Amino acid sequence: MTDQNQAVIFTEVSLILAAVFWGANYAATKYAAEFMPPLLIVALRFTAGGILMICLLRILEPADRLKPKDLLPIAGLGCLGVAVGQTAFTFGVSMTSAANTGLIFATAPIWGLLLGLLLGLERPAWRGIVGVGLSILGVGIVFYEGLGAEGTSLAGDLFVLLAAMAFGSYTVLSMPVLERHSPLTVATYSLLFGGLFVLLLSSPYLGGLEWESVGAGAWAAVAFSAVLATAFSFSAWQTGVSRIGANRVLVYQYLITVTGVASGIVFFGEILGIEKIIGGAIILVGVYLARRSN
Repeated sequence: MTDQNQAVIFTEVSLILAAVFWGANYAATKYAAEFMPPLLIVALRFTAGGILMICLLRILEPADRLKPKDLLPIAGLGCLGVAVGQTAFTFGVSMTSAANTGLIFATAPIWGLLLGLLLGLERPAWRGIVGVGLSILGVGIVFYEGLGAEGTSLAGDLFVLLAAMAFGSYTVLSMPVLERHSPLTVATYSLLFGGLFVLLLSSPYLGGLEWESVGAGAWAAVAFSAVLATAFSFSAWQTGVSRIGANRVLVYQYLITVTGVASGIVFFGEILGIEKIIGGAIILVGVYLARRSN
């Protein structure tokens, strides 16, 4: 087996693990939020994860350094992706089911496509238009199925939808910086900046939280989020984009959704109603069609 083939296999395995870790993180975050404020979880996850990613970046891409003109765009991406998107995600998953979170967050590419159309970065195609419509319909079905259902809430679903919109927008708005730096560099610095910014916002909790009430399980969940679902997964994902291309990498997002839904069933005993199954299937078909239009 050639070195190139080994590198491709290593990349594919890393992407599979990243997708599984991201999907399992829905349940981990939901569990940790039972013991500490969601804002603090975001701060700890992305500050610690961002520091680890800096170390990985120095090993994998030591020559790629930010320039002064990149600092403001990176700071803006960090605020959008972490302070808005990941904070909304963490609040959302703490209020609704992991299954709802997985299905609704899967629409992130749809909102990125819509923003790209508004900014003139994307050309509308019939597949994209149909995909957007189907995804919105699927989200509506998931929302309707969750109304009044145990373990879900409309507010939580809306927070997750906001997170999906923020992540889709983050992807599109990062394109100018990606013309000058690698995906791993952009992700590392934006996530670290966002984590530090949220850490500043969450500082009142640092002195007010009863730390002794936070058990080992909650700390393990936060450590999982920081090390595996942030440092490893974002690094593997962005390295995969650089090595095998974005379109091939995006296939693995469907595994994230499946794992996220499964984590809710396994760890929290969530039950999938027929409406949620139908809504989820419609969402995934819509996302597939929208991506095929690119």
